[in-house]
This record gives sequence, C-alpha cells and structure tokens, in this order.
Amino acid sequence: METYVDATGVDTTATTRTETTGKQNIKKLKVMVAMDESKNSFYALEWAVEHLRDVISAEPETDQPGGLLTLVHVHPTYLQYIYPSGGTASAVYATDSVPESMKKAREESTAKLFTRSLEICRGKMVKTETMILEGDPKEMICQAVEQTHVDLLVVGSRGLGMIKRAFLGSVSDYCAQHAKCPILIVRPPRETSTSSKEHKSK
Repeated sequence: METYVDATGVDTTATTRTETTGKQNIKKLKVMVAMDESKNSFYALEWAVEHLRDVISAEPETDQPGGLLTLVHVHPTYLQYIYPSGGTASAVYATDSVPESMKKAREESTAKLFTRSLEICRGKMVKTETMILEGDPKEMICQAVEQTHVDLLVVGSRGLGMIKRAFLGSVSDYCAQHAKCPILIVRPPRETSTSSKEHKSK
C-alpha cells in the first residue's frame, strides 16, 4: 500500500486504533525512515515524528510495549577501480589509501546525519535505533524492511523530473513496488517549491 502526504495533508491510514472500555487504545508500530543528506529526507523524518508520534512513542508508565522508530542509511558500494584516460589501458585497482580516506569521510558524514536526525527525535518520547547498510539504497532498504518486520516505511520524495526519474530511477518508486509493508512517501512543503520558482523569476 502506497500513500502520499504533504505539508497540508495528514494521512491517518498508518494509525490503527481499537476502542476498549470506552477509551481508545493505540496500537504501537515499528516505523522505519530512510535517511540521507537531502532536505526532503529530514523533512520526512520531522513529519513522521510529529504526525506518527502516538503510534511510535514509548510507554514508560505502562506495561504496554512502545513503538520503535528505525533510522536507516545506506552507503552505496564503492567501485575501487581507476579507468585511465585514452581508453587503451585496462582498469586497475585504486590504492588502499583512497578508499580509506573516502571511508573516513563517509563515516564522519554519517555521524553528522544521525546526530541531526536524533536531535529531531529528542524529547518526543520515541525509542529510536539507527541502522547503517551498504549496497544499492533501493534494494537494501527493502531488505531491511523485510528482515526487521516493520509496520510502515517512510521515505521522502526527491521531486525528480520525469526525465531524471526515467534514467536515474527513484528510491521511493522502487520501495513502493517492492517493500513488504505499507509505504508513506512524504512530499516537501508546497511553499518551498513556490518560493523557489518566484526566486528564479526575479
């Protein structure tokens, strides 16, 4: 099941409520948010923490199990080859120093990403875990969904044009087709795209 929401729309299909003894009990969910360095990714996390707070919040004062928010980030696999210009020589392996330096930079970038992400979750009474994977982001996110048995996957919409979507593909499109759980695709705020067009016209 695929659901789209934006800044002005709130979708409630992810919230399951059952009424018992005259009051509503909210079923807690395991929610996964796919994270990268894009603004849309962080907006999707902010949306999830704000609008899904009831289903992912912890329950420290009751015996009921709380929800769980999993932040997953995927490192694309490195291609450790050097292709000489000219086209006549064969490809050779890169030296170890290059991947190591890139690995260090990647680790620092990921640490900053999760620091910022966890700051968004702080104070919301949400039990949060982080997950770092390596491979093709689209495939690894779907694998993580299946292996961890999450109830809902949240991803940000990158807003690719039709041509870019055709050539580059879309993580959200792929996950909507292959993820073994409902997926919520959070579009960026409408005012952002509007203000961007106004700025370009000036």
